[in-house]
Amino acid sequence: MKGKKLLALTLTSLMAVSLFAGCGGSNSKESSSSEKDKKSGGKKDVVTALLPPVSATYQEKITSYVDDFNKENPDIEIEVTTASWEDMTQKLDVQVNAGSPPDVAFMDSTGISKYVDTGMAVDISKYLDEKEMSDFDESVINYFKSGDGLYGLPAYCEVHCIGGNQELLEKAGIDWREVQKSGWTYDEFREDIKKGVIKEGDQVKSYGFLFACAGITAKDYFGIFVKNAGMPAAFDKDLKYAYTSKKMLSFLKDLRSLIDDGSMPKELGSIDAGKRWNMMLTGQTMITGKGMANFERSAKENTQKLENKDKDAVEGSIPLEYIILPVPVFDGGEQQAQAAVGGYMCFSGKKKSDENHLKNVAKAAYYLASGERAANTCQELYLKPVCETGRTANDKLPPIEGRNEDNEKAADILTSEIAEARPDIPADKGAKAIKIEDEVISPKFQGLLSGEVTPEEMYQAILDAGHDAFGEEDCISD
Repeated sequence: MKGKKLLALTLTSLMAVSLFAGCGGSNSKESSSSEKDKKSGGKKDVVTALLPPVSATYQEKITSYVDDFNKENPDIEIEVTTASWEDMTQKLDVQVNAGSPPDVAFMDSTGISKYVDTGMAVDISKYLDEKEMSDFDESVINYFKSGDGLYGLPAYCEVHCIGGNQELLEKAGIDWREVQKSGWTYDEFREDIKKGVIKEGDQVKSYGFLFACAGITAKDYFGIFVKNAGMPAAFDKDLKYAYTSKKMLSFLKDLRSLIDDGSMPKELGSIDAGKRWNMMLTGQTMITGKGMANFERSAKENTQKLENKDKDAVEGSIPLEYIILPVPVFDGGEQQAQAAVGGYMCFSGKKKSDENHLKNVAKAAYYLASGERAANTCQELYLKPVCETGRTANDKLPPIEGRNEDNEKAADILTSEIAEARPDIPADKGAKAIKIEDEVISPKFQGLLSGEVTPEEMYQAILDAGHDAFGEEDCISD
């Protein structure tokens, strides 16, 4: 069975990659913090780490972070390999499949159950002292738990939402400040985005809403919106599979209606993260998703380039004041923001590591997730640190200039509404749910967006897959 589980990893994609597209740079070359032949004759315990561009300057700073750690710990050496967000899935899955994963890998917490199920994730709770454990906010560190085990440490908590062009929102008569405070229902959202459609004759010049649905962002639309449709997790509190609920059918019909209304492009399946953002910057949509706090920074930087007549400004772009907005709430649902908790997950390969090495792995993970490393990363992402040492370090940093105060308040509200972590979901069930998402939900959702699959057909496919994986008695049937 273990071999089958490992082989299955090549058939699934890591959710971390989809939830983080747009967080930082998209391209990077593989590099190592130290040459492999420099291991002090084997005297140093080498901790390997696979890291993507977590923030804009993360991969520039990681070398100095690691150098400082290695100097402070003469018996330990962190050896870093960098990878683009696009490559992280394949690289990590190949290494896990081969039984030789890195000691530490940066990933989204949603992938935990998948790797815990392989038996290669390491419970680091017994290698951390009480002070280190209590450094992190409980509501956030819980995202790296499965059962009684702790398998990593959070670097940040991002809220995945949607975002709008302030000028276009106001031209459409939308009170965006009230929406930030109180949210909106699906019906309100549906009518508002209709107002955002701008046409020249029969040609749509600007859409009311679009979402990146291609490439590594393919899962985001479904995953972020479904939380507000009465299904904040794939399982309810009784551990019954939730996506077989009839709420799912209603939800799918509602999403399809936004396309049929003409408020969204019909070619959503071809819009990736880059095209999504270019369409936002060029005024081709009023609202876009997914949205993240640091998109405000990106918008301001491009606007500054336009003002300076910088040739690096996006071609055809316009000045943009980016506004953070919540996802609408569907019938039967409540506001449940999508938390993207990224951090450092710990592994051990087929050749089980000794206790001293695992202690060093936990020490390295804690170092990377705390203090000034957390503070610098979070500030670049327009986020607040989720650990006390990070907040202390953040107080010493110069404040962000020109931050939109309304956006700060909106981000705080959304953070307070994030769906709670579900460490109670057994790893085997979580892995099966991820498999259904990869093999059924994602392809059927692409078909739904293109009009090739009806909401009823997609719902039936989910129903059949849920019954096959868990049995009818362990699936919601309301």
